[in-house]
Amino acid sequence: MLKNSFCHIPSFGRKTEDQLWSKGIFSWTDALNSTEIPLSLTRRQTLQKYLVRSQQELSKNNAAYFDETLPAGCVWRLFPEFRRVTAFIDIETTGLDGPGDYITTVAVFDGSQIRHYVHGQNLDDFKADIDRFKVVVTYNGTIFDLPFIRSRLEIPMEHTHIDLRQVLESLDITGGLKKCEARLGIDRGELAGINGLFAMGLWLDYIRGNDRALETLLAYNTLDVVNLELLMVHAYNLKISQTPFAELNRLEEVKPFQNMSFQPHIPTIERLKRRYSFG
Repeated sequence: MLKNSFCHIPSFGRKTEDQLWSKGIFSWTDALNSTEIPLSLTRRQTLQKYLVRSQQELSKNNAAYFDETLPAGCVWRLFPEFRRVTAFIDIETTGLDGPGDYITTVAVFDGSQIRHYVHGQNLDDFKADIDRFKVVVTYNGTIFDLPFIRSRLEIPMEHTHIDLRQVLESLDITGGLKKCEARLGIDRGELAGINGLFAMGLWLDYIRGNDRALETLLAYNTLDVVNLELLMVHAYNLKISQTPFAELNRLEEVKPFQNMSFQPHIPTIERLKRRYSFG
């Protein structure tokens, strides 16, 4: 979709982009090769100049350039071109943002490998690892995950950011992460019904000596990030279905990730459900 975009060009907007698409100018290549672009000479020159620049920046894997130039709400368009340098991330914490709250675990998924970071163990490794990526995908990370990481871990997190909550809301898919998953038919299996508040209880149980509670928390945290990829691909396909070249750009739907490092401990879940009146 990025190579079909023209709205990132100065003085061009969605209306001009739609005008070009309606004339069969669907891609940067089409625009650079066409002699019948329905624009003034000055605007054609601007178009050519910035499309050449766009090709150069894409060849340099410069996601930040497109992050800065794409209109608000359109950053999702760059996902396929930068998928190999994209990290799906999710954090768990001891609270919502109180003065004593801290990050308990972080999960990072790159589409093939999952990395886990735990408070008191290897949380400091997160900074070096996340710096390898150019794009991060979260659910509600604009409000929660990224500010928490910046304040507690002192990591700038200047990556190009795709917040799936915003993308899904533009498709009238609203609610928390679990509600969006359920609406799209994603099954959480044994972790169904577990939420962020319950995750706090798992951490408390762990620091009281139950290692199986940490395994369960990491299983939950892992499921959050692998499901982000499912949601990202599904949302991307829904978004491009609104364009005249949807079939050319459609991404293959992702299969549920199977190679989980941690499994939930059902007795721990049942005991904590009784303690915290969940379920």
